[in-house]
Amino acid sequence: MFNQAPEDQFLKLVEAARAYCALIERLDRLEAKDLLDSAAHLLLRINAAIITLPRPQADGPLHPLVDMETRFALFQRIRDQLGECDPYWMEYDHALTGQLQSGSLADDLTDIYFDLRRGLQRLDEGSPAAPFRAVRDWCLSYDLHWGEHLVDAERHIYYLMRDRSR
Repeated sequence: MFNQAPEDQFLKLVEAARAYCALIERLDRLEAKDLLDSAAHLLLRINAAIITLPRPQADGPLHPLVDMETRFALFQRIRDQLGECDPYWMEYDHALTGQLQSGSLADDLTDIYFDLRRGLQRLDEGSPAAPFRAVRDWCLSYDLHWGEHLVDAERHIYYLMRDRSR
């Protein structure tokens, strides 16, 4: 299914995805700074791995998404943990008009979590087609959805870390 290089990237993505999901799942035991530091490193690893994977042909719909109540509950937990580090300005937000910041790091981290978790669930099925399905789901959902969340999260975390070091 994979050449050597894409297989290596796939294994790196699986490792980083598992570490990222484990990070989010132990959220209650972390300080916001530790969450940000760990997320910054893991998001870079995830992005580096997924952008090099060959894009498989879609052979069916994505695995069903998590229900919205479960997603919202995690979003709230992450938002509460991040506190004032959560919101950020998006490209078309206007501070002068009184508009609120529309970007949310908690939203970014939540959506990335559930899309990565979906691929990990595919892998845990253990079927011979599981790696292909995981890659297909990750690549398709990255290209359509969580890739933008990842870039936005990386950018916001960069600014938070830069400002913290001043």
